[in-house]
Amino acid sequence: MKWLLTLMLLLPLLAPRHAAAMESTPVSSPRAVASLVTDTDAMQPGKPFRVALWLRLAEGWHTYWQNPGDAGVAPSLTLDLPAGGKASPIAWPTPRRVSEGPVMTYAYTGQVLLPVTVTAPSGTIKAHAEYLVCKDICIPEEANFSLKLPVGTPAPSAQAPLFAAHDRAVPRASPWAAHIAPDGTLFVQGPELSQNTVTDASFIPQQSGRIKDDAAQPLSVRQGGFTLALKPGADFNPQQPLHGILTVRDRAGLLTDVSLTAEPGSAPGPAMPPLPRVLAFAFMGGLILNLMPCVFPILAMKAVALAHSTQRGLHRGHAMSYTAGVLVTFMALAAGLLAARAAGDAAGWGFQFSSPVFVAAIAWLLFAVGLNLSGVFQVGASLTGAGTSLASRSGHLGSFFTGLLAVLVATPCTAPFMGVAIAAGLAAPPAVTMLVFAVMGLGLAAPYVALAMLPGLRHVMPRAGSWMDVFKQALAFPMYGAAAWLVWVVSQEAGPSGVLITVAGLVLLGFAAWVFGASQTATTGVRRFGQATALVALLMAVTVLPGIGTSSEAAGTALGATDGAEPFSAAKLAALRAEGRPVFVDMTAAWCVTCLVNERVAIATDAVQHAFATKKVAYLKGDWTRQDPAITAYLRQNGRDGVPLYIYYPAHGGEPEVLPQILTETTVLRTLGMS
Repeated sequence: MKWLLTLMLLLPLLAPRHAAAMESTPVSSPRAVASLVTDTDAMQPGKPFRVALWLRLAEGWHTYWQNPGDAGVAPSLTLDLPAGGKASPIAWPTPRRVSEGPVMTYAYTGQVLLPVTVTAPSGTIKAHAEYLVCKDICIPEEANFSLKLPVGTPAPSAQAPLFAAHDRAVPRASPWAAHIAPDGTLFVQGPELSQNTVTDASFIPQQSGRIKDDAAQPLSVRQGGFTLALKPGADFNPQQPLHGILTVRDRAGLLTDVSLTAEPGSAPGPAMPPLPRVLAFAFMGGLILNLMPCVFPILAMKAVALAHSTQRGLHRGHAMSYTAGVLVTFMALAAGLLAARAAGDAAGWGFQFSSPVFVAAIAWLLFAVGLNLSGVFQVGASLTGAGTSLASRSGHLGSFFTGLLAVLVATPCTAPFMGVAIAAGLAAPPAVTMLVFAVMGLGLAAPYVALAMLPGLRHVMPRAGSWMDVFKQALAFPMYGAAAWLVWVVSQEAGPSGVLITVAGLVLLGFAAWVFGASQTATTGVRRFGQATALVALLMAVTVLPGIGTSSEAAGTALGATDGAEPFSAAKLAALRAEGRPVFVDMTAAWCVTCLVNERVAIATDAVQHAFATKKVAYLKGDWTRQDPAITAYLRQNGRDGVPLYIYYPAHGGEPEVLPQILTETTVLRTLGMS
């Protein structure tokens, strides 16, 4: 028995050392289990370490963030430290929006770690926690804890992985500029942001009352940035910055959380044009519509009617009826645009402008508009006739329908100006979209209103003539220029083969327009033959269009060899490992916001780049933007179906280490053995 007793005494010394568990006695209820934990198993006086309230919530129950939202109370942790000790505020991880009936709250489910950084002369810690847990009802709970850390050489505790997971859940500093407008519109700008990368976004304010938490946050994305239409709350101040957490969902479905500060004012620069400038262009666009051959005859007939009438009050009434018809039609067009945008979002068309097929189709559309303006073919003649007929009617109803049809008959003649309105609408919140269209309508109605209010203007009104056709044809060239620019965009996305297909489609489209236009004034048989020939040419163009998306010569250089990176290949990886070099593999894509943010805040930093150089780490970057089959195979070999994927291969054939999808600079440096 003596030998057995000796063996039992020696076993703790012979066994391998494991991380010590530093957790207080748990305090339990049917709803939650709470305890106090530390990230280290020992402490040194005066050296910081972390202590956390660890809550494990029963299924269906939740607790709250520092700003609970419309309801709730944030947890609190009060530490009783030895004299000379101090503790930081809680480092809050990102919450999620949780709808509780008619209110919106910001909460945690499952489990959550709420750490503070402590500096103390000894490791004796007492703490008191209060936390509200809610399901169908809300119940306040509290707990008292006591924990004593031995003094010694610190080492990670058994709970250290909880702190590492928490660090990945804390929002990172935003790499993007942000501004908050007086109407609550949040502007966010960054080169990574586009229809290609952002599929959804939401904002959580750091302080309550700044926005209406339960209101929808409509998203509008464009190249270089996006807007969220927030609704100001009772405590919103347009002169103060707005702090909070911005969550962005990318095409891969990954969420990126950043700590954002939005400065007062609209976003600077061309990415988000100031609203007054947009409205000025909208008004001018509407004003110029009156010079188009489709609309001018209607306006001229109304001017003649005004000239033969002496009842000034009646003139003003008809002008208001005409304006009402114009505005109603423009509002209907705006509503249709918003409905189409909403349907597009629901159908997952969030990145259509990054598709070379879509870009080529838009180039063809603008080219066709230019051909129409140049007179190659005509559309809208029947509507013009209808507009002329209704313009000759008397009464306010006739004036109303004249305004309505003036907009409709202007559309085929004035696509350039409608294109400006559509572009502004796609880049703006719904309220701004409606405002832009309303101002364009006021521009269209302005000459008739001026004629009604100021009779002297009728004598200086320009007469219809051949100059109008010349003006219309001149407007075709901006359309041709826009189409040429889009062909260049195709070259960046689909390479030379994509350009060849796009230009071939332009030739077919031009032929179709010419045949259709040439046969419009011919006999019935010739006209039908021309229409059939044009249709065949159009079908041929549509047939070749999908080939642009399968071009193997796509440029794909958006994720080129930056920061010393080399293009990934399995052969390159194998060769580097055979040399014994350490390798850092970064699998990314141009549409992956998480990937691009990781690169900026955790890979492209001076500290990490210096570590790569010091350790002679080969940095291989794989671009999965167009789902390269070789990269797809590599992802699947490593148990992934998407990006990002980060793998570090140590020198001399060591076992590879897969890093978290949410990277920090500290994580990368620790993996490289530099921290």
